[in-house]
Amino acid sequence: MAQMTPKEWEALCDGCGKCCLNKLQDDATGEVALTRIACRLLDDTTCQCTSYPTRKALVPECIRLTPGTMDKVAYFMPATCAYRLIHQGKPLHWWHPLISGDRRTVHQAGVSARGLTIPEVEVPEEDWEAYIIREPGT
Repeated sequence: MAQMTPKEWEALCDGCGKCCLNKLQDDATGEVALTRIACRLLDDTTCQCTSYPTRKALVPECIRLTPGTMDKVAYFMPATCAYRLIHQGKPLHWWHPLISGDRRTVHQAGVSARGLTIPEVEVPEEDWEAYIIREPGT
């Protein structure tokens, strides 16, 4: 991973949008639960960030993945995430665009967050627990 160019690194993203879903972490167990509550910058149709180049300025808690941060944040990424899989030495799934050659297969396989999100501005944070979901594709 450390030898990848920035273009190769970005190509690992499968476009599922699940990393942009808000998560809850149990303080006692460390377990991370995924919610259907999306970052305000996520486009639910494309599963892309609407302000990707400036996302950290707009959403300071957004996690910026780099080869150097993977040891600290891989556990927090979706189980199907290519960054997490490669970090763990596992292969990419058949629907990943680098394997399938088609950016639509992540959605066709039912692995993305497309169509299942609620914008975070619509749900008070104290109610997020009611929106916990099973990760699509797992």
